[in-house]
Amino acid sequence: MVDLSRSTNVDVLQAANELLIKEVGRLKDENASLLSKLQALSSEGASATLQQELAYQKDLLRRREQELFGQSSERRPKDAPQPDSDEKKPRKGHGPTPQPQLRLVTEEHELPEDQRDCHECGGTFVEVDDWTEDSEEITVWAKQIVRVLNRRKNYRCTCGDHYATAPGPLKLQAGGRYSLDFTVDVAVAKYADHLPLSRLVKIYARLGFTVTTQALWDQLDAMATALWPTYLKLRAEVLKAPLVHADESYWRLMANGKEIENKRYWTWCVASDDLVSYQILSARSTAAGKLALGDYAGIVMADGYGVYGALARDSKQGKLSEGEATRGFQLVNCWAHVRRKFVEAQPNFPELCDEVLALIGKLYEVDREAKDGPPEELLDRRRSLREARSRELVNQIYEWAAGQRVLPRSGLGAAIKYMVDLKPGLVAFLENPLIPLDNNPGERALRGTVLGRKNHLGSRSERGTQVAALFYTLVESAKLSGLNPSAYLAAATKRALETAGAVLLPAEFKAMQVVVKELSSA
Repeated sequence: MVDLSRSTNVDVLQAANELLIKEVGRLKDENASLLSKLQALSSEGASATLQQELAYQKDLLRRREQELFGQSSERRPKDAPQPDSDEKKPRKGHGPTPQPQLRLVTEEHELPEDQRDCHECGGTFVEVDDWTEDSEEITVWAKQIVRVLNRRKNYRCTCGDHYATAPGPLKLQAGGRYSLDFTVDVAVAKYADHLPLSRLVKIYARLGFTVTTQALWDQLDAMATALWPTYLKLRAEVLKAPLVHADESYWRLMANGKEIENKRYWTWCVASDDLVSYQILSARSTAAGKLALGDYAGIVMADGYGVYGALARDSKQGKLSEGEATRGFQLVNCWAHVRRKFVEAQPNFPELCDEVLALIGKLYEVDREAKDGPPEELLDRRRSLREARSRELVNQIYEWAAGQRVLPRSGLGAAIKYMVDLKPGLVAFLENPLIPLDNNPGERALRGTVLGRKNHLGSRSERGTQVAALFYTLVESAKLSGLNPSAYLAAATKRALETAGAVLLPAEFKAMQVVVKELSSA
């Protein structure tokens, strides 16, 4: 670069001056152009566009931060608490909860011999009949694992030619070492309490029992084989319900403690009011959804995942399989998922989202009000309240959506599009009181499998996915039916071992328990 400050060459200085004049002219032209653009952008329409673009960028940044660092809670901040009035509210205590179901053991405590002399008068304390100071405490009697020696006695006929042997306990495997109750304990620990088998091995070790994870798995595999007909029957029972909830969540297929690449599986959940079935499949495709729903012909409540829409359309068009009867199912959609979209967009569009969230909240208020009264009249109350109030609320929600002008890519734009696209399935509840507002029961039914996936990571084989689906189906169905999973698993397995292929559904076991209770109280 030439240092012009020290140059004495007239030609060089003149050439430099001409270049400077041209550069100044170029800068003036660019400045005029920028001023013109600024004036154009200051117009009302452009300003609104810039504001929308800015809101979109902020929304995009917030969503990225939420995905990386945020919590998954959808709870919204509550209103500030109102100051306490002069009138005192009744105090809510936390007294002891009655435990009539626990076995009652009485322990008597006597005054020690060296404390029976009266220090006041020198006399002797003597026991007063039927005069005690009673107090109750809850304690734990240590769990034990024991060896049971089963001695099967042999009998000889008086003729001297024939012999018989007393039957032994039921076994999952001929000559097996472990009892049915032991395997039930393992199954409930893993699939109801979500303990990895490796952790269960350590628990047993503290009780003085040495066992391997492979030995525990072998017992679970044998029990699953016996219970397979029960699992298939229970899945069929779920699909008899007039309305089911469908949802899915991923599952891991593991090898050497690591997830197998390109082998992510999916837990497909289909739930009715008191039963639920699971299938762990290798895909989240339409074909996998068809396996989960089979030939169901009722009402399916689901989120906006496209597979359910495709299955509903295909089932109604008779595309399920050649020669199959065309029945189809009605797909309805979930208002909780709609609400979730607006909750996610709320930080960048607070006022607009507050409006629609308030309207959605009123829909739930109507359905909560319908629950007040006799259960057998619930559907009638729902029908009348929804017709009187919910229909107008839905109209207001969609009128609000039609009046918004936001960027489609923004969080609010995406939420509105989601709601508008699913309108047929979202408004179906207005015509049928059997349809709930959301798919929350389906999401709750998946919690057990999600906890299990987090704790014991997944399955190590294809067979492991089948066994997991079976036990989750039986355990979670027992819980939905108000049954003790341990008692139900034991009873269902005994039925299957006593008669090959025999099944025991939760409703049948519940009826058996009612009969036993009535006989014992008679």
